[in-house]
Amino acid sequence: MSKATGKNDLTTGTVWKKLIIFFVPIAAGTILQQLYNAVDGLIVGRFVGTNALAAVGGSSAQIINVLVGFFVAMTVGAAVVIGQIYGAGRRDDLNLAIGSAVTAMTLFGIVLMAVGLIASPALLEMLNTPPETMEGAVLYLRIYFLGVPFIMLLNMESSILRAVGDSFHPFLYMVVGCVTNVILDALFVIVFGLGVAGVAIATVVSQLVNAVLLTWRLSRRGQEYRLEFGNLRIKRVYLRNMLRLGVPSGVQNMMYSVSNTIIQVAVNSLGTVVVASWAMSGKTDGFYWAVSNAMGAAITSFIAQNHGAGLTDRVRQCVKQGLIMAFAVTVGISALLMLTGIPMLRLLTTDTAVVDTTYLIMSYFVPYYFTWVLVEVLSAVLRGVGDAVRPVAIIGIGICLFRIVWIVTVFAHFGTLFSLCLSYVVSWTITSIVLVVYYKKGGWMRRRSIVDQ
Repeated sequence: MSKATGKNDLTTGTVWKKLIIFFVPIAAGTILQQLYNAVDGLIVGRFVGTNALAAVGGSSAQIINVLVGFFVAMTVGAAVVIGQIYGAGRRDDLNLAIGSAVTAMTLFGIVLMAVGLIASPALLEMLNTPPETMEGAVLYLRIYFLGVPFIMLLNMESSILRAVGDSFHPFLYMVVGCVTNVILDALFVIVFGLGVAGVAIATVVSQLVNAVLLTWRLSRRGQEYRLEFGNLRIKRVYLRNMLRLGVPSGVQNMMYSVSNTIIQVAVNSLGTVVVASWAMSGKTDGFYWAVSNAMGAAITSFIAQNHGAGLTDRVRQCVKQGLIMAFAVTVGISALLMLTGIPMLRLLTTDTAVVDTTYLIMSYFVPYYFTWVLVEVLSAVLRGVGDAVRPVAIIGIGICLFRIVWIVTVFAHFGTLFSLCLSYVVSWTITSIVLVVYYKKGGWMRRRSIVDQ
């Protein structure tokens, strides 16, 4: 086949229609994940206790976000490589690339599993985990890390399917996985009383189910792409490009984690009400960030296929229409959050001071989400054509480093909630401007496709 021609092909048809159809399942999946996390936390907190909740969601969550998050972010590299090859219609290369991606990520998962099993106690001690939660946190992490190879595999396979234009089945299998997790949480925790171990086992089993379904989907006969046993080996050219494009995304994910940790220290200095309100605002606006990230993922896959197919005009159309869609979605969600904020917060807490402070924080953030849109869309476009390092450097300096400097200068001087929140809007605006300049002058459109290298 000379070009991608399957039903998942993103190189033909009306751009905005294809983009919406592709985007909606990704957005639905990220929102579902947010809802699942809330239910999971509810079961642990309600039926196991505060110490168990802290063991699962405290230092353990930070370690998982940094270590596992780094490798999951790296799947972006594989998605771009596979998307470009699929867009160019090179079937033999496509299946070899899929085999390389699955093999590499599974091996990474096995290595990370071994590290996690051995190093969990030391990592928790480094984060000053409270003694009363240490035993539960170690148990949870070790069981969780036993399932890391499956977690790596399912994230890679989901990225592969999205790269070839299939965003529906990753969403469908995520639904199955989340439902399985909730049912097993209730069974192991409420019925069998396994506590933290039950939560971890439920997570591992549900991820295994998800990985099996995705592997089955990729291995089916009679489709343009296929995961074949004979291709489960690493081909150097694909691995090199996957790492070249994926490692910067992993580094960016870690930079966010570090800057957020430093910001949390600043938040902690403002008192208990602000700490609780900051956490509450994260739950409410997490909805927007989930949708925004989904838009970025959709645009990256869309651009990768069309760039691989050499469809320059279609790439430019995707940029323009992607920006319009992202701005429209952002304005709509911002308005919804501000209009429903107070009633929604009152459902989550009866503390009036926390409700008022949380809504104040939202008023500093939500109306200005539009300043983030250019960062999300343009960085997604640049990733899609294989330009990964410079956008990450721009975002790392413009957002992560800038906020750290702001904390030790502006916030250190004023010490107010407003001065802390302002760092976000200013960093979004500055980074947007720099990315626009780079987009206009960086020559990114002239980058060779992976298939031409």
